Amino acid sequence: MRQFAADPPVEERVGDLLREADATVAAAESCTGGLIGSLLTDVPGASDYVDRSVVTYTYDAKLDAGVSREALDEHGAVSAPVAEEMAQAVRDAAGTDWAVSTTGIAGPTGGSDEKPVGTVYVGVAHAGAWGSGETYATARRRQFDGSRTEIKEQIARAALVALETAVSRKV
Repeated sequence: MRQFAADPPVEERVGDLLREADATVAAAESCTGGLIGSLLTDVPGASDYVDRSVVTYTYDAKLDAGVSREALDEHGAVSAPVAEEMAQAVRDAAGTDWAVSTTGIAGPTGGSDEKPVGTVYVGVAHAGAWGSGETYATARRRQFDGSRTEIKEQIARAALVALETAVSRKV
């Protein structure tokens, strides 16, 4: 699961940044099936900053995790609004400073012309201090090619890079 890893791998860089910022993170994963949580916890000492990773693979699981029915109905599970709500919901449930989310199509089936296999939305949410106006959630569409496992690793690493970028702006 290191085919797409940099040196040092993003999970280590993110861990260093979170530790430096004395910040915590949670993840809500759909198409990555827990891979983000696995990568984060591969780093010794990850318990300093990782709170949880939840797999919300189905519509019902996303609803249980705090995604609104309206977002799912209007935009579908693979969408920016759902990725944002997934990140917000896990951040707030865990009480963490940061959250990352993924929802997409790892393949080899399930794609469409509008959302082909390899399409993913990566969400990042931050909890700023109350009244600071720094709390936000954002999502970005990405596209990857390869086998199912290759796509999952690329998505998980891209999600951690998005988190790394966001955290580094605050450190």
